[in-house]
Formats: sequence, structure tokens, C-alpha cells
Amino acid sequence: MHSKTQSLLPAHSGFTPIDLAFHNVEVPVDMAYENLGKKNNPRNVTSSGQRKIAILCLLYVLQGVPTTLVLGSIPFLLREKLSYAQIATFSLSSYPYSLKLLWSPAIDAFFFRSIGRRKSWIIPTQLLIGTGMLLISRNVDDALESPEAYIYQLTISFTVLVILVATHGIALDGWALTFLPERHSSYTSACQTVGTTIGFFVSFTLFLSLNSQSFVDRWSLSRLTLGSYLSFWGSAYYLMAICLTLLRTEVVESSNEVAPGICAVYNRIWALCQLQHVQSVMIIHLFAKIAFAVNDNVTSLKMVDNGLQKGDLALVVLFSFPGELLGGWLAGNWMRRDRPLQPWIWMFFPRVVLCLFATLAVHRFPSHITPPWFLYLIGNAALSSFLSSVQLVSISRFHILVSDRFIGGTSMTLFGTFSTLGATWPKWFVFKGMDWLSVTNCSLPQNMVLSLNATGCASNQNNDLCDMTGSCVSESDGYYAVSALCMAFGVIFYVIYIIPSTKKLQALPLSAWRAIAD
Repeated sequence: MHSKTQSLLPAHSGFTPIDLAFHNVEVPVDMAYENLGKKNNPRNVTSSGQRKIAILCLLYVLQGVPTTLVLGSIPFLLREKLSYAQIATFSLSSYPYSLKLLWSPAIDAFFFRSIGRRKSWIIPTQLLIGTGMLLISRNVDDALESPEAYIYQLTISFTVLVILVATHGIALDGWALTFLPERHSSYTSACQTVGTTIGFFVSFTLFLSLNSQSFVDRWSLSRLTLGSYLSFWGSAYYLMAICLTLLRTEVVESSNEVAPGICAVYNRIWALCQLQHVQSVMIIHLFAKIAFAVNDNVTSLKMVDNGLQKGDLALVVLFSFPGELLGGWLAGNWMRRDRPLQPWIWMFFPRVVLCLFATLAVHRFPSHITPPWFLYLIGNAALSSFLSSVQLVSISRFHILVSDRFIGGTSMTLFGTFSTLGATWPKWFVFKGMDWLSVTNCSLPQNMVLSLNATGCASNQNNDLCDMTGSCVSESDGYYAVSALCMAFGVIFYVIYIIPSTKKLQALPLSAWRAIAD
């Protein structure tokens, strides 16, 4: 744990060693990079280390389950009856996850020493998240039957849940910095990646498969409702909170830890934000993911619109799951001690190319899906997941490496918040932009009038209503225009800003990432 006297290089006017690095002056790489990039031998992990790695992975699984529901699975369920503009309203529920930096200093400053600095927040939030899931599960299935009437209630309920999950994530990220023994600290980013990947797999692939009526009928299974799924994981949160309470000797941090005051945390994080290279990281996080915004949030929905069954989509994601795990493992081997961001840079442009292929797949989507076409979808999804996983491990390791342990939760949250915000803020504009640029009309027999509760036949519910008496005609699909704009911006931003900035960031010593207010 860094003490206050260890802070270096506050942001002042004039040139500092940090500024010199941004003007192409050589700055030596800090010796703290020495352990980065070395191969990990599982045989050297102690039994205590193995237990802690398992606990950390499980905690990130729990973190990933509700996050994936809000960001991915529930929009799929809503798409069956709502337009993209209405789904944009629900997407606002994910925004608190991008604003958690506002209250993260309180997580670092206040805790009960008898419980532990991080457990003081993790255990209560787990109990509250479990309670929230159980309460939402009581009426969520009825709300999904008529989502247009309950869209604001759904948005508010899941917004509260996301606030609790974000708070849990702040404490968990801070704990991850010191939870594992020093000799096993290189496994931290792998635990984050593996845990969140499993959480995504369970909440997206597995849930959507078992929620699909066609899938369960094909395999003679019972359909899993969202209410039942929330009830199960609400109980799992309760169970994990009890286990963390009992495993004192395993996971409680040292009681000698000095807690920073909340004003000191705010001042320190403000000083950190004033550093030029930290601002550069923020800019990269805020705008880099625009290139993938349409592909990550809309392409799968468009394929479902074109006839891909939810169960088949879940199978596509299922086959991409090994690619995510493989990407995480390879990223750890590719990362050099002085170039932790290099894998992230390498995978950026190939991801844009795959986004282009996915957009073309939507354009050429057949009326009947043949085995070769299904294999193409699997291959595209597997490669995308592989590249995304490599980038995730790379950027996570970078965040862990440069985070200030003195304000661990807030420091990790600073970078994580802008990373999440970069993925969430474009969503509303993407969905709205698609609706604004799309023109659909219901073609009816002469002298027939049909009253629709949304513009044209944009929602699936209006589409079905239109098909009863006529046909829904798409005169212009805004998906392609928005997708092209996002990918074009991503390529330009990558060449003009990301490549030169990341070279400078990786030339900085670790001491450059520590700052205090005057």
C-alpha cells in the first residue's frame, strides 16, 4: 500500500518528466514492469493462492451476471415487441455504471476495520443486489408481456440494480489489486477476464437459449423465464455474502491499513485527472469503442429481425466462448513487460474488419440459413470474441499496473469508468440514429387503414400487426449508414490518435501515474 509520502510528480504548470515523454523525450521504463509478461506456471501457485484465485473468479462471475442482463439479454427480449428508439430508453439503465467514479472515493474512505476495507462494501452490496433481484423477479415476466406499458418501470428498477452492481464493482476492483499474494498478482487480470466471460456466457448464451421456446422444444427442456433466472442469482448473491463473512482468515485484509480521508481521495483523483497522459487514456476509452458500437449492440438484433432464432444465436455465442478463453490466455503470453497495451493495439483494426464482415452478413442474410452460412456466423463471432478478449486482458493488465494502491478502488474505477462509458454512451445515439435514418411503411390493400402505436412498422409488434393485413416495407435501413459512420470514425481515430498516443503512454515510468493535489 502506498503512503501519502510516496506520491510523485503532481500536475504543475511547465514541463515535467511526464510532459517530456509526450514531446518524444526518452523516459526510462520503471522496474515495476519486471514481473509483467513473465510466463505463469500453475504448479508454482500455492494452495492458498489457488483458493483466492477461485474466489476472485467467482466474484467476477457474480459481477458479470446482472451487467450482461442489462447490457445484452434484456434488450433482446424487449426487441420482440419494441422499436429501437424504445429500447434506447431502457439502455439508459446502464449509464450509472459509467458514472460510478462520482461515489467511488467514499468506497475507499469509509469502512469497518473489523470487517475489512473492501468487504465492508462487498458484503452489504451483495445482500442488496440479491434482494433487488428477488424483488424484480416477482413481476418482471408480466412486464415483459407488455413492455411498452412498463418500459419506464423496467428502466427504473434495473437502474437501481445497476447502481448497486457498480458499487460492488468499485470495491471488487480495489480488492483485486491486493487480494492475491504478490507472487500471484499477474493472475489478477486473468481472473477478471475469465470471471466476466463466464458471467457473460451464463447470462447471455445460456439464458437466451433456455428462454427460447423453439430451443427448449427442440431439446425437450423446460423454458427458463427471466423471473426464475433472477431468483436463482439473487439467492447466489446471498450465499456468496454468507461465505465471505465466514471466510475471515482467507480474505480479510490487514487491519493495519491506513484509510485515506474522503477529501484526500477526491483531491488525489482530481490531481490524477489533471495529468496529460491520464487525460489521453480517457480520450482513448471514450471514443475507441465507437468503431464497434453498432456491431456490439445492434448486429445480433438485426440478425434476429432477419430470421435468426434466439436459440440459434445463443449457439453461435456458445461456440465463440472457447475463443474468448483462448484470447485471454494468449494475451498474457503476448504482453511484454514494457508494452502491456501492445495486444490491445494489434487487435483493434482486425476487430473493425470483422465488424464490416458482420454488417455485410446482415445485408446478405438469407431467408433460409444453410449449414455453411451458420458456420460463417460462428466463425465471425468466434474471431470477434477472441480479439475482444485479448483487448480486455491487455487493457485490464494496464489498468492494474498503473493504478495507485493508496486509492485502489477509485483509481481502478477511474479507468474502468471511462472504459465502460466509452461502450455505453454511443448506444443511445446508435439506436436513435437507426430509427431516425430508417424509413418503414405498412403497405396495405386499397381503402384499408391500420392504426399503429409507433412510427411505421419499426417494432416487431407493429410489424406482426402490419403483416396480418399487408406487408412491412423498408424503404431505407439506417443500420447500414450508422454502421459505416462508426467504423469510419474508428479507423480515422485509430490512425490519428490511438497509435501515437499509446506509444507515448507505454514509454512512461510507473511513477508518472502517481499524483497528489497541492
